[in-house]
Amino acid sequence: MRARAIAVLLIGGCILFETSAGASPVAVRHKEGVVHGFLVLSTLDGVPIAGGDLTQISNGNQITSRVTYHFKDGSLQDETTVFSQRGTFRLITYHLLQKGPAFKQPAEISIAASTGQVSVRYTDDDKEKTITDHLKLPLDLANGLVPILLKNLGEDSAPIEVSMLVATPKPRLVKLAIKGEGREPFSLAGFGREALNYSIKIEIGGIAGLVASWVGKQPPDSHVWILGGEAPAFVKSETLSYMGGPMWRTELLAPTWPRTRDQDAAKR
Repeated sequence: MRARAIAVLLIGGCILFETSAGASPVAVRHKEGVVHGFLVLSTLDGVPIAGGDLTQISNGNQITSRVTYHFKDGSLQDETTVFSQRGTFRLITYHLLQKGPAFKQPAEISIAASTGQVSVRYTDDDKEKTITDHLKLPLDLANGLVPILLKNLGEDSAPIEVSMLVATPKPRLVKLAIKGEGREPFSLAGFGREALNYSIKIEIGGIAGLVASWVGKQPPDSHVWILGGEAPAFVKSETLSYMGGPMWRTELLAPTWPRTRDQDAAKR
């Protein structure tokens, strides 16, 4: 059986390996609401490979967030995160589906945070397999929540650690080490802005970490850029697509419209 880790993404997810668990949930400074945004997924060379939608529906202090990517090669990534925002952000349920030629190992993962019930469906050697498990999940579980948590960190916040559940294909609890790397410039219609760059380090502990350092397979750090201020916003992310796969870039996308006859005439 090939033990590939399944990609865990929400705009900027990571592939991780097992380490210790236990940290505090992130406090709510900016509540989430109703949202519909457009995303583009590209290679680091800037070649678009998928178009996506981010939708959020609010029901009191409970938010349902969904990110769906449709790839040019017919692949699909569909991620739904349900969480509460009463004082701190708490994951309620999580579901991730990845299928198609863009993914070496099609997979589906479901998490019920309150009960600890976890299900992983994956394809190995052309056979579909299912793993179910019951885990004691920490309060800071961050599947599908990373960009939202980053919007609630101050520019001078100390580095934090949050937990994440990944499938290798067996479900495992891992850690994300997150810290601010300072401001970086970008522009909107020629007007200069600055975004906060957060690095997300993949910590591989124990013997697995030693082996990774010896063979040069330490996964690269992911990065997420957040526009700060009174209304923080996601700007961009660069994350690992899946274990052994390429880095992918996620950015906000503006709609484009077909040219009208008047525009064509004016151009001529």
